[in-house]
Amino acid sequence: MAVKLSADSCKLFLGFAMRASLAWGQQSLDLEIHEPNLVVGQCAPIVPNLDDPVRALRDAVEHPLDYPALRLALTPDDRVAIVVDEGIPHLAQLLVPLLQHLGQANVGPAAITLICMPPSSGQAWLDELPDEFQDVHIEVHQPNDRKKLAYLATTKQGRRVYLNRTAVDAEQLVLLTRRGYDPLVGCSGAETALFPGLCDAATAAELATEFDSQAPGAEPWPIQAEAREIAWLLGAPFFVQVIPGEGDGTAHIVAGAIDSSGAGQRLLDARWRVEFEQPADVVVASVTGDPARHTIDDLARAFFAAVRVVKPGGSIVLLSEITPALGPAFDLFRRHDDPALVQNLLLEEKPHDLAAGTMWATAANQAKLYLLSGLTNDLAEELFVI
Repeated sequence: MAVKLSADSCKLFLGFAMRASLAWGQQSLDLEIHEPNLVVGQCAPIVPNLDDPVRALRDAVEHPLDYPALRLALTPDDRVAIVVDEGIPHLAQLLVPLLQHLGQANVGPAAITLICMPPSSGQAWLDELPDEFQDVHIEVHQPNDRKKLAYLATTKQGRRVYLNRTAVDAEQLVLLTRRGYDPLVGCSGAETALFPGLCDAATAAELATEFDSQAPGAEPWPIQAEAREIAWLLGAPFFVQVIPGEGDGTAHIVAGAIDSSGAGQRLLDARWRVEFEQPADVVVASVTGDPARHTIDDLARAFFAAVRVVKPGGSIVLLSEITPALGPAFDLFRRHDDPALVQNLLLEEKPHDLAAGTMWATAANQAKLYLLSGLTNDLAEELFVI
């Protein structure tokens, strides 16, 4: 999911630009606003989407960063587990070259397990895989089932680490994930898909409230640093990192061992990080791409990103084509009329959609929220938005 403010070359505009085109959903909106209302942010020139992400993935696993081709680390008897990020656009298309690469090492589909992180989308994308890969196994991580977990090791800080058993027992673990920004781990994807992505329920609950509203910096946040240690303890997991582009596109794909994580994060920052010298009265933001693959979490992340650069009490206008399903966190919104109170209740009750609820409530507590979506007006108002 790409959260995009109106863009022109290397500038992103908060408030309104003199002439700007704003992508939202699968549409665009042209704006012409007085230049004095413009707040300009500085970023690198925007990288266009890859013309052929499938070829880019094939090249990435054949030529990883400072690492031999993945196939050279495998034998025909190896069991391979692939953690798949179901939010990746055109996931099945990107899985095909990865599975073909494993086949070059004579690792057959029956020796491969695809692991999805909860909550799973239902794996409709499996139907798009060619018939030759229909024997791959599929598994949704179950953090509450002790039989599905395995003890890995104890970290330097004394944490006993329990992870998905299939991932721990595999001779080779591959993680195919997007990179993004996250209020819990800082920079999501790669090693954080391993931990806390595949950890046990007790650990997930312990970490679930460690939110930070600041933008991630160059140094890894505590949970991400711990995730890197756990990746080393596991052995040699192989990371395939997808850097989102505009809409449903991909800007970069990079692969390698744990040391490649930093390169993926730098590419993410180069494509999406923008810095502003002053906050704006109004932020116009959007969620772009196919609305069928977006959820309430994407709207929450968009609000949360925008609130970092809006003045306290300012306005955030979020455009989308999403009609999201609402989880238990948003039931609390509907029962209370104070976003600050909802924030506290979320931390007490810890519903499974705690992150989305907390990001949304944080934004509602700091700014006036306007939302274009498939939600009815009455329901939207119960969620503190106009």
